[in-house]
Amino acid sequence: MKTQFDPRHQKREKTVQDLFAFSFQKNHSPKTELGKKILKSIQKIDQIITESAPEWPLEQINKIDLAILRLAIWELTIKKKEPPKVIIDEAIELGKTYGSEKSSAFINGVLGTVFKNGL
Repeated sequence: MKTQFDPRHQKREKTVQDLFAFSFQKNHSPKTELGKKILKSIQKIDQIITESAPEWPLEQINKIDLAILRLAIWELTIKKKEPPKVIIDEAIELGKTYGSEKSSAFINGVLGTVFKNGL
C-alpha cells in the first residue's frame, strides 16, 4: 500500500513541485532529474494534454493540475515502466493533496482519455 513516505511518491511530489515552478518561470532550471527529463519532452506532453482536454487551453488549466498531468503523461507515454492504473491513481492522489476540490476529477478525466486513446 502506498503511503506518503513511499520514496516513489516523494519523488513524484518533488517533481510536481519542480514542474509547478516551471509554469511560473519558463527559464526555471529543474532541480530534479525527472523534471529535466519531462521538460525535454514538454512539447509532446503539452500536445497530448491539448488533444485530451480540447475545451481547456493550457493557459486555463490550474498550474498544479498541469504539473501533475505533465508528470503522469510522461510516465504513461514515454517512460512506460509502471502500470497505467498505478500512474493514474498516483496522479489523482497528488491532485487531491495539492489541487482544488475538482482537480482529481479533472486529472482522472484527462488521463482516462490519454489511456483510452493510447496516446
